[in-house]
Amino acid sequence: METTPQIKKAIFLLWILLVPAGLWFTYKITPPHHPGSWTALSGFLLLTLVVAAMPIVINKMFIFLIQWVALATFLQFGLFVEIIFAQAAVIVLLLRSKVFGKDQLFRYPLNLYMIFIVSFLSGVVYYALGGDVMPKLAGNHEAIWLAVLYAFMIYALNQLIVSIHLHFIYKEPFWGKDLFVETIATIITFPIGIVLYILYKQVGILALLFVGGPFVSVSIIFNLYYSSQKVNEYLQQAAEIGHQMAARLNVDDVMNLFIQKLSETFPVDYAYILEVSEDQLKLVRRMEMGEAQSNDKRSLCKNEGVSGLVWTNGKAYLFSKRKHWQQYTNGYIPDDAESVLSVPIERSNNLIGVLVLASKEKHAYEKYQLMILEILCSYFAVAMENAKHYEQTKIQSERCSLTKLYNYRYFESLLTKEFELLMRFERSQLSLIILDIDHFKVVNDTYGHQSGNEILYELAGRIKQLVGDRGTVARYGGEEFVILLPDSAKENAYQIAEQIRQTIDKWPFTLRQSLDQTQQQVNITVSIGVATAPEDAEDALALVRHADRALYVGAKRAGRNRVAEYSSC
Repeated sequence: METTPQIKKAIFLLWILLVPAGLWFTYKITPPHHPGSWTALSGFLLLTLVVAAMPIVINKMFIFLIQWVALATFLQFGLFVEIIFAQAAVIVLLLRSKVFGKDQLFRYPLNLYMIFIVSFLSGVVYYALGGDVMPKLAGNHEAIWLAVLYAFMIYALNQLIVSIHLHFIYKEPFWGKDLFVETIATIITFPIGIVLYILYKQVGILALLFVGGPFVSVSIIFNLYYSSQKVNEYLQQAAEIGHQMAARLNVDDVMNLFIQKLSETFPVDYAYILEVSEDQLKLVRRMEMGEAQSNDKRSLCKNEGVSGLVWTNGKAYLFSKRKHWQQYTNGYIPDDAESVLSVPIERSNNLIGVLVLASKEKHAYEKYQLMILEILCSYFAVAMENAKHYEQTKIQSERCSLTKLYNYRYFESLLTKEFELLMRFERSQLSLIILDIDHFKVVNDTYGHQSGNEILYELAGRIKQLVGDRGTVARYGGEEFVILLPDSAKENAYQIAEQIRQTIDKWPFTLRQSLDQTQQQVNITVSIGVATAPEDAEDALALVRHADRALYVGAKRAGRNRVAEYSSC
C-alpha cells in the first residue's frame, strides 16, 4: 500500500525530533567506554558494516544477522557506541536492499528512529537492572542473564515496534511471516555474540577474525549459492518463455507474449521493441506502466537514443542511473526512468532489432540479467521468424496470387463458419453476392490474356474498396467473385451489389499490356446474383447455389449488366 505524503513528512519530523536529541542524551548518560581504543572501535564498526552488507538468503528471503555483532559491541563499548553502529548498519541494510528513489527516502528516517528506540530502551532496561559495560561473564550467572535479557529486549522491542509501524503505515497484520525467522536468527546468533565478546577479552582484535571470518565466509557461500540459484531459475524461465513463444504462430501474439513475460520476469515500467528497417530503427511495440501504447513515434537513426547506441555497437548496455544514459535522451525513454537495460535482437548473426527496458528505480537490473535477456531475445528472434514465415505461408495458401483477394478455399471455410454462427443465432442473416464479368472471353481474345489479368486485378481492388469492412471479398474462380456479408439483409446486399455494378459500368479500365502494345480504355460490365440465408437457404451449399442461380438465370439470361435476387418462384 502506498504511503501518503503526510505520513512521510511525519516520519521525517519524528526522526528530527527524536534521534539527534536522543543521541546527545545517550552520550551524556552513557559515554563510550575506552574512547581512545580507536583500533578496536574501527574493527567492530567494520565487522558490523560487513555483516550488514552480506545477508544470508534462504528461499528468496534476506536474513540480516546483525544481532550478534550488536550484542558484543554493546557489552564491550556501551550503549552510545552500539546505537551509532546500529544506525550505520541500518543505512547499509537499506542500501543493500536497493532502497532508492525519492518516494522511498522516508524509509531511512523510519528505520533509523525505530532502531534507535529499540537500542535505547533495551540499554536503559539493562543498566536499570544493574548491568554494566565490559561485564565479567565467566562464572557470573547474573551478568549472563542480564546479557540474555538485553538480547531478548532487542528482539521483542524490534518485533513490537516494527509490527506497529507496518500496521499503521502499510496496513499489514501485526505479526507477519518474518516473526519465525527473526526468532530463530536471534536464538542462533546470541551465543556467537557472547563468544565474540569473551574471545575479544582474551585475544583482542584477533577475535574479530576468529569469529567474524567464518561467519562472513558462510554468508559469502550462501550468497554465491543464491546467485547461482537465481541464474538457474532465470534460465528455466527463459527456456519456458522460449517454448511458449515458439508455440505462437501469429506475429502480434509473439510480441504480446514477449512483452508480458518480460514484465513478469524483470522490473519493467517501460518496454520498447524496435525493428531494423533499412537504415532506421522502427518502433513496433511500446508498453508503458503495464499498458500498451500506440507506435506513432518517429524512427531512430544510429547513435540516436539508447537503442541507436545498441544498434551501432551491436552490444548490450546496462545503466543503473539516469545520469549515466541521459546523454542519449533523444529516444523514447521517459524522464522519470532511472535504470535502463537494452539488448540487441539478433538472428543468424544479423542485428534485426533492439529491445529496451526501463525502470523508475535506480539499480533495478543486475549484470547477469543481461545474459538472460540476450537468451530471451534469441528465442524471440526465432519465434518471430517462424511466425512471419507461417503468416506468409498462410497468406499464400489463402490468397489468389493475381488479385490478392481470398481464394475459393478460404471462402469455403469462412462460409461454413459463418453459417454455423447463423444456425446458433449468433448471426441474424447472411447474404452472399456472386459477380461475373460479362463477355470476358471477348476481352481476352481481343486484347490478350495479360490484359485480362490486368482487368481482374483492378476489378478486385475496386470491389474490395467498395465493400470495405462490411464483408469479405474473394475470387471464386475465373472471372467470378464472391462477397460474403454477415448480418446483412437482402435489401442491403442488393444495394451494395447495385453500387458495385454501376461503379464498374461507369468507370472504364485502362489496359497497359494489350496485344498492340498501346494503352487502351475498355468498358466492361458485370452480372450479379444475390441470395440471403436463412430465407433463401438452409445450408451453406444451398446459399451458394441459389446466389449462382440468381446470377445466371436472373441476370445473365435477362440481358447481363444487372443485379438479380434469388427467388424460389
